[in-house]
Amino acid sequence: MHPSIPSLRVIPREQHPISRKQISQNALRVLYRLNEAGFAAYLVGGAVRDLLLGMSPKDFDVATDATPEQVKSLFRNCRLIGRRFRLAHVVFGPEIIEVATFRANGDDGTGDRELDNGRLVRDNIYGSIEEDAVRRDFTANALYYAIADFSVRDYVGGYDDVMARKLRLIGDPEARYREDPVRMLRAVRLAAKLGFTIEPASAEPIPRLAHLLAETSNARLFDESLKMFLAGHAVRSFELLEQNQLMPVLMPDTAKALAADGTGLCRALIVEALRSTDARVVEDRSVTPSFLFAALLWPAYAQELQGLLAADHDLAVAEQRAADRVLMHQQKLIAIPRRFSLPMQEIWWLQSRFTTRQKKRVFRFLAHPRFRAAYDFLELRASVVPELRAERDFWKAAQEASPEALVNLLSGQPTEREDKPKRRRRRRRATTKSGE
Repeated sequence: MHPSIPSLRVIPREQHPISRKQISQNALRVLYRLNEAGFAAYLVGGAVRDLLLGMSPKDFDVATDATPEQVKSLFRNCRLIGRRFRLAHVVFGPEIIEVATFRANGDDGTGDRELDNGRLVRDNIYGSIEEDAVRRDFTANALYYAIADFSVRDYVGGYDDVMARKLRLIGDPEARYREDPVRMLRAVRLAAKLGFTIEPASAEPIPRLAHLLAETSNARLFDESLKMFLAGHAVRSFELLEQNQLMPVLMPDTAKALAADGTGLCRALIVEALRSTDARVVEDRSVTPSFLFAALLWPAYAQELQGLLAADHDLAVAEQRAADRVLMHQQKLIAIPRRFSLPMQEIWWLQSRFTTRQKKRVFRFLAHPRFRAAYDFLELRASVVPELRAERDFWKAAQEASPEALVNLLSGQPTEREDKPKRRRRRRRATTKSGE
């Protein structure tokens, strides 16, 4: 069966593992009320896929033949959102159940479907469930759990692909990527998250079409980057970005620096940072985009800094210019908000201060508001560069020591006063009454 030609396969309740006990009670309320009002109501997309895989979905989305306005009339706690895709959000405290009306591929003449150079910018043409299934991105995301009889409905071969852990685009892959280039990043992200392989026909156009990402909104690429790197599968996402030749487009300066690094230390630093991030996500500990991008862009910053220092720039000036250049180039593709880019730059600038052993400067540095983040980055660097481990050990001991113990730790190190030549005080000659 060609995946773009819908052909219904019904998997009855006794042949699939999905139970209503695994579904959000609020999602069930929405499904049942739509069904009781005479509308078709299905749990759809990632939630169905994840339940089939034995995973716990984060979100539960609903698809229906009711229009957004009809959904709103059934739920007082509903609000309508979106221009590109008109959606209904049914709000239950912190949980939002997203309800989407079945959409069609063709334009019905109303003008509610708009493309720009082959790219979909508005899509509010409603259709049948068969049309809705075909216009979804991957077969694994085009499965419908029917609340009417608890069956799973498959129109594009998604059930077999989920069981085979295979990621397949619906329709012509090149056309679908051109329609929305971010689908290339979604393919990488879902393959990394689910442990799926991207089937050959869906993987083949990615390197050829990677340049299309440069024409995508940089704010949207920032959101996609966070989904790839801060969801617990960052290492695999990075590997797939490299394998599919997406890094030179998404982070060109980093890709260039990695290619020029014969030691492999820069890549090892990034992988170690991503591995640490994945571990923190699994342990439900906080992760920050500032540290993430500090690691991802460090090879580019370090290369830029080396070049400026080789041109005899002062260290402080070189650090500022290197950070500004790397950030300026990267912002064209990924819009890193200022609340993350400023701490990222500070983490970089503070690395050179770890060489100080002057007493007053050590105490001031320990009190710096960004010291802990900078020290964590030093630990990251020391994990791949053995020469930095003595530096790391000193600052680890400095943090744990009392002020008195720290003074003792610094004994033998030059202090600020010892560091400078003593100035001889000039004696003033006594003046006579006449002022001579």
